Amino acid sequence: MKVLILAAGKGTRMLPFTEHTHKVLIPINGKPFLSYVLDHLQQAGFTDIGIVAGYHPEKIQEFLVAHKIKATIIAQPNPLGTGHAVLQAQKFCGQDQVVIQGGDNLFSVADLKAIQKKDTFCYILGKEVSDWQKYGVLVTQQDMLIKIIEKPRQFVGNLINTGLYKCTPEIFTALAKITLSERGEYELTDALTLLAQQHKVRVLRLLEYWLDLGSKEDIPKIEEFVKKNKL
Repeated sequence: MKVLILAAGKGTRMLPFTEHTHKVLIPINGKPFLSYVLDHLQQAGFTDIGIVAGYHPEKIQEFLVAHKIKATIIAQPNPLGTGHAVLQAQKFCGQDQVVIQGGDNLFSVADLKAIQKKDTFCYILGKEVSDWQKYGVLVTQQDMLIKIIEKPRQFVGNLINTGLYKCTPEIFTALAKITLSERGEYELTDALTLLAQQHKVRVLRLLEYWLDLGSKEDIPKIEEFVKKNKL
């Protein structure tokens, strides 16, 4: 099974750290965040790795060469959203099933192994939280995805989308059908919602941990977690 890392964003919430480098290369305890991501993916058994990069792709390439890591860099010249990013990787994915995650997210090896389902369903990894208003909430029925509600104002559930997916090749058919979202992007979650309407998307629950490098305020929290858990 292939894995696709989405790392095309500029990381504006990480300024000034991202002024001259890529968000996923920000050092965590002296080691680029992407190192942890790739380490975990390799421990989970992935060997065929694609990285979608739009901002500073040369920095990611330099990192891969310096660390002798084999991965395919896929260009996304225009930042048109996660759905658009995945579409750029259609040739890389071919007819294989693919696990997709953001380059600014770190998942446990156990969770990366658990999502490698070889059946014909797509999967989303969810986590129960108290501050559900800040995330996309997964509305489910018997672990089947019904829909995703982005940052709901009223309570519809507390199971949120962590941004870890396993997709079948059908994702590309769905991506070809979606239109621009309200924020002017092609959203991967919109394509998954289309597949959910056909009862083709299942939801898994987080087993261990998920770290999100969303803003510069997250850096010390992640550094503490990494040090404490000897990652």
